[in-house]
Amino acid sequence: MSSVCTGAAEAPIHLHRPQPAAEAATARWRIEQIEALFELPLTELLFQAQTAHRQHFAPDEVELATLLSIKTGGCPEDCGYCPQSVHYDTGVEASKMMEVAAVREAALAAKAAGATRFCMGAAWRAPKDRDVEKVAELVREVKSLGLEACCTLGMLSQPQADQLKAAGLDYYNHNLDTAPETYGRIITTRDYQDRLDTLEHVRGAGMSVCCGGIVGMGESRRERAGLVAQLANLEPYPESVPINELVQVEGTPLAGTDKLDPFEFVRTIAVARITMPKARVRLSAGRQQMPEGIQALCFVAGANSIFYGDKLLTTGNPDVARDQALLQRLGLRARATGG
Repeated sequence: MSSVCTGAAEAPIHLHRPQPAAEAATARWRIEQIEALFELPLTELLFQAQTAHRQHFAPDEVELATLLSIKTGGCPEDCGYCPQSVHYDTGVEASKMMEVAAVREAALAAKAAGATRFCMGAAWRAPKDRDVEKVAELVREVKSLGLEACCTLGMLSQPQADQLKAAGLDYYNHNLDTAPETYGRIITTRDYQDRLDTLEHVRGAGMSVCCGGIVGMGESRRERAGLVAQLANLEPYPESVPINELVQVEGTPLAGTDKLDPFEFVRTIAVARITMPKARVRLSAGRQQMPEGIQALCFVAGANSIFYGDKLLTTGNPDVARDQALLQRLGLRARATGG
């Protein structure tokens, strides 16, 4: 490996030296370290991210996951980005939980289209025990089809997490959303520790964790680094890390926020890959508005999972045919079931 020296009196700048994955998996990442990654030349950052990625994954493989809203709207939380909150007039109507037959039909369609993970979301602050019983039935149905099952239902108690695990749930999604210091600007109806407690309950039940965040909510680069630090320093870090770009919905407080530079989103994907090398990093919300060239750079940066289907809960997503065409043009292949 070579180094580049810019002057006799200056220390050499070492490039092309990706951190070994074993170190990245065990190190406690400081925000300053993560900021330094963000500040690398983009080509160098992508090189390091792709190198880390290849140590654990096939570079041409992408996991396809489908997300279904099984209970939409009426959420009492005041998350500033969310059209499902009762606090905002966004035109989203509250609905009851879907019946088993309808969920089965959606899961079968997702599997036929190539998805290997089926995620079910419900707009609750925290489910009631009777709700968890119904969701457990849905989990068993999805698992019977040979799909991985994931749920995002809000805050869970330990007994509720245990019940979902017993039903066969593979992953539970509960995003941290943003850095701790930014959190109060986005949400006031729960605190950061509430989210960490739910993650602890999920781990306690023996399920895998799906946990990421949203960028483009007006946060600084240091605050983006703070989010990644929180995720990377979880013990262990999440098996699945969705990185979302804010989808601005009229009627929510964050509508009208300055758009994030697309290359900053790519940098976030790359930094997540370097700091969490064994995780599946999912290119999540925001893809519908994202140019295909930027999506391609995200795959180079280490993204190896996408939400697949025409809707993410209540916001749009590229349709299946468009995604299949893009993956084919890039020479990427879908992860096989159980792969």
